[in-house]
Amino acid sequence: MQPSALNPTPLTTTRPRDVQIAPLGNQTTVLRSRTWERLKFEVEYNLCQGTTANSYVIRGDRTALIDPPGESFTHLYLQELQQFLTGTPLDYIIMGHVNPNRMATLAALVKHHPQVTLVCSRPAAQALRATFPEWGDRLHTICPPEGLLDLGQGHVLQLLPVPTPRWPDGLCTYDLKTQILFSDKLFGAHICQDALFDEDWRKLEVDRRYYFDCLHASQSKQVQTALAQLAPLPLKYIAPGHGPIVRYSLSRLQNDYRQWCQHQTHQTMRVALLYASAYGNTAILADAIAQGLIEAGLAVESINCEQADPVALAKAIETSDGFIMGSPTLGGHAPVQIQTALGTVLSSAAKTKLAGVFGSYGWSGEAIDLIEEKLRDNNYRFGFETIRVRFSPTASVLQTCRDAGIQFAQQLRKQKKRQSPRQSITETQADRTEQAVGRVIGSLCVATTCQGDTHSGALTSWVTQSSFTPPGIMMAIPATPYAQRFLQPDAKFILNVLTEGRTIRRHFAHQPQPGENPFQAIAHYAGSNGCLILEEALAYLECRVQRWMQCGDHWLVYAIVQAGDVLVDDGVTAVQQRTSGSQY
Repeated sequence: MQPSALNPTPLTTTRPRDVQIAPLGNQTTVLRSRTWERLKFEVEYNLCQGTTANSYVIRGDRTALIDPPGESFTHLYLQELQQFLTGTPLDYIIMGHVNPNRMATLAALVKHHPQVTLVCSRPAAQALRATFPEWGDRLHTICPPEGLLDLGQGHVLQLLPVPTPRWPDGLCTYDLKTQILFSDKLFGAHICQDALFDEDWRKLEVDRRYYFDCLHASQSKQVQTALAQLAPLPLKYIAPGHGPIVRYSLSRLQNDYRQWCQHQTHQTMRVALLYASAYGNTAILADAIAQGLIEAGLAVESINCEQADPVALAKAIETSDGFIMGSPTLGGHAPVQIQTALGTVLSSAAKTKLAGVFGSYGWSGEAIDLIEEKLRDNNYRFGFETIRVRFSPTASVLQTCRDAGIQFAQQLRKQKKRQSPRQSITETQADRTEQAVGRVIGSLCVATTCQGDTHSGALTSWVTQSSFTPPGIMMAIPATPYAQRFLQPDAKFILNVLTEGRTIRRHFAHQPQPGENPFQAIAHYAGSNGCLILEEALAYLECRVQRWMQCGDHWLVYAIVQAGDVLVDDGVTAVQQRTSGSQY
């Protein structure tokens, strides 16, 4: 079963952006800057569910603001915040992380509150001093284990550094009085809704997993360390930077994060993703490549070379099956940290490892050329064409990076297969158990879905009838972003049962390239539920999703059949014959 999803179309809505203000706990308020449309084109927003940028205000004898939103909300947020504070002085702004987007709002806040003190981690303070050198006196950095900030009236804030490759300045805040953990990038989801809390938390599972896969899967080691650090804290709520407040699924979500991290560590093939990023653009490219690798079933260890320990870097390269390096160009050169990492690669990485190179630049791009030239001179094979991006990446560039990750995974598997010693036919195919599972035969089908005017299809043979009254089917689909189309209440799709001897399957047997539409080469028409019926199919079923559950690396979907028809009375159902139960 291979998904053939086209690029998702952003949801359209007439609801304007707003700031939802609501009490969260004792003297604690949340200000949720909400957009009902897709905020950005980065991979993490691909589910097109909108998002919220959550910030929090705690009022004791002194007032603290935690995690102001990015510049997309600056003007609207400042209006609502000033009205909410009604003249109350703002004493502290606590930053879970800093980036150029958030700095714009931060500068506006400092202008309106010149007395404010900025509280952050040491790496964040370095970034702020570089951008705003005049702020040196107002910066207050946190040094564990004495990282406490007393606001008075019992609100003692424990500040916990949680560095990761993507956010080396990461900081969580815990209020000992209210037992609320302000987790910034952890435990969030890019989804916008009126509900403040996660009452209907089961419906959030797909969004939460997708958010984790996009942002945290490639840094699962550091996330596991953060989870262990946060585990002893008694929690009433988790207040993340995006999405609903975690109240009803506190234990479940923490356990899910642990399991998702373990899933990454148990993958059979690993890729070391090494990068540095001057202005954040190379890091965005790295995230998109990582998402493609993860979708393809590989474990990714993301390493920010600016923060990496040399011993850990060498070990990651040694234990990986392949490596990918990304660099900005600064003054015509690669950063010193990238040059050091390249030296480590050339001295310790076996020539059999698959390589990849990417990077962003402003004017020249010599760093990318340097890395590529050095690796080619040392006879490394490349898993994709080197990616060079000038200035900020576009949506099409990020899709190219994602596709490059998938291509790298495919090339890595082919290389590993070529390098494997010859064995007997029985041993090469699979072990006896996998061979036995492979003998389970399923009808070959194409499941079509639609989002607005965008139609997609997925090839599957993992379908079976599961009920008589009402008539219902079960379908297993891989846990990829495409699964989101089925994991919604009353989601509609059409199951096209294919005819033996027809060639429809080839149009859905691969991941489409950007702009590619498999339906252009196939006769089709819309069913009553809006999804597409393939004219060359043997039969079709119009289905509506009722329930779903995650089973291993797949989702099991139960749907009722609302309508259907046989298109070829004397046709024979196409079936999928497999030699192993370890692959499609």
